[in-house]
Amino acid sequence: MSGAGNSGAARLEKLVALSRALGRPERDYVILAEGNTSALLEDGSFLVKASGARLDGIEARDFVRLRLAPLLEAVLDDGELAETEVRELLRAARVEPSPGPGEPSIETFVHVVALGLGSGRYVAHTHPTVLNGLLCAAAAEEIFSGPLFPDEVVVCGPASLYVPYFEPGLAVARALAPRLRAFVDQYGEPPRAILLGNHGLVALGQSVAEAEAVTAMAVKAARIRAGAIAAGGARTLAAVSVAELAGRADELERRARLAGEQVP
Repeated sequence: MSGAGNSGAARLEKLVALSRALGRPERDYVILAEGNTSALLEDGSFLVKASGARLDGIEARDFVRLRLAPLLEAVLDDGELAETEVRELLRAARVEPSPGPGEPSIETFVHVVALGLGSGRYVAHTHPTVLNGLLCAAAAEEIFSGPLFPDEVVVCGPASLYVPYFEPGLAVARALAPRLRAFVDQYGEPPRAILLGNHGLVALGQSVAEAEAVTAMAVKAARIRAGAIAAGGARTLAAVSVAELAGRADELERRARLAGEQVP
């Protein structure tokens, strides 16, 4: 990748591996061309999946490279943009040569917020069936009001960031940005799992393995929530327990090991 250096080529390779792992049919995270992934490069640009590409069979040419700064500026601006202007904005942010000729997904703007304000290096957006079933529930925000078990805290953090439904694209990104900043103010760190109401999961990681681990644990946590609700109601961990788990040295070390560079 000219202009991105060897690190850009390495991150593209890792992004392809992450995407294929997330797209495996038996995981039921996505079907068809659902979902998208991204990676931040050292020069301030980023790689993101092209619209219409399938995660399970994705290739390097199914990604495009964009400049982060102008897209983040557009998210943080409250000016109205027509759909044609949004598409032109994405085209103007393109960096050539890009890995492939495709057009970036409209959900690129969620990645812009996660990378630009959430300090993520790798971002994975999926639509897991079991998790979306709960995100489409009338009580979705209450259902995800707190972690239920220790490993959810260790891998996904002391809390997930819930965002009610907004139209995919610029609208949901603009709704996400102030909520993410408020989350950082409250917890002192960005969320690792963002839950988009009636939509899906956004996992943030410092490595491909961390993005994949957050996705896997968030999906397991959704299954456990569904089971607990069916058994009479979910019981979240006490706040003092969450704080203790999030700060324990052994758990921090375990999280660091989970965030290694290998994709399962």
